[in-house]
Amino acid sequence: MSDVHPGSQASADTARQALIALRSEVAKAVVGQEEIVTGLVIALLCRGHILLEGVPGVAKTLLVRAVAAALSLESRRVQFTPDLMPGDVTGSMVYDARTAKFEFREGPVFTNLLLADEINRTPPKTQAALLEAMEERQVSMDGRTMELPDPFVVAATQNPVEYEGTYPLPEAQLDRFLLKLIVPLPERDQEVEMLSRHAAGFDPSDLAAAGVRPVAGAAELAAARAAVQQVHVSPQVLGYIVDLCRATRTSPSLLLGASPRGATALLRTSRAWAWLSGRDYVTPDDVKALAKATLRHRVVLRAEAELEGASTDGVLDGVLASVPVPR
Repeated sequence: MSDVHPGSQASADTARQALIALRSEVAKAVVGQEEIVTGLVIALLCRGHILLEGVPGVAKTLLVRAVAAALSLESRRVQFTPDLMPGDVTGSMVYDARTAKFEFREGPVFTNLLLADEINRTPPKTQAALLEAMEERQVSMDGRTMELPDPFVVAATQNPVEYEGTYPLPEAQLDRFLLKLIVPLPERDQEVEMLSRHAAGFDPSDLAAAGVRPVAGAAELAAARAAVQQVHVSPQVLGYIVDLCRATRTSPSLLLGASPRGATALLRTSRAWAWLSGRDYVTPDDVKALAKATLRHRVVLRAEAELEGASTDGVLDGVLASVPVPR
């Protein structure tokens, strides 16, 4: 864009190359899953949060840890369980006998990249403890407000909701996630490569030994975020995003369509994807590429459509096929 200074453009180019190199670093620890790595980068660029859904054992936790290591970000992990309390996540007031006063003890949410592992294993009360942190990037306790670090991203993992012992996330909290990505089972050759690494002594708990090194930090991330804000979006593409979201609201298969917040989220993710692709403008293909990941958790299937075998992604594919693409 014309209003980007040459110096900032150079730093933005450097940041883009660093974030692209991130995939190679993560690949030293995780075989495949490039789409999930890209999703985590987009969430960081957009100051958003990401929900990863997949069966146990597909390296969801390892992926998040590897991305944090490659970006020099502080990360903490919370294992969500049925008996986890809200204070175990956000922090709590603790009595200090030396001063005879209550002091706030920070919880694990005070970090750059919070891994909320199996978030749907814990009851709604504790799930809701993350709402303020995710939306306002702060924690309120006993009349005080504590700001969270920047960047702050929640990467939550969940098992498929039909599994036993899970509490489906309410729509209000799902809407706080910028992206929902489905973590697939690996292909056969990827699984063979994975076993070969383990046979050679790979230790998932030791990322440094696996060769994962920092390739970017806070400076590169700040430059990248500034550059994403300069990506141009034409009125035609804006209209296309709105038409897609409005089409979900009139779909006979959906009980709940994408809200205006969903349209805003699709704009943000499309911009980030366009910038990562080396362009300073958004195309309809950018919007299509991020539509399902951005909207699949913001719509609700009708019960009768679900009984007929319809899926959320299938309905969104139909919406993408039906809405005219601007030239």
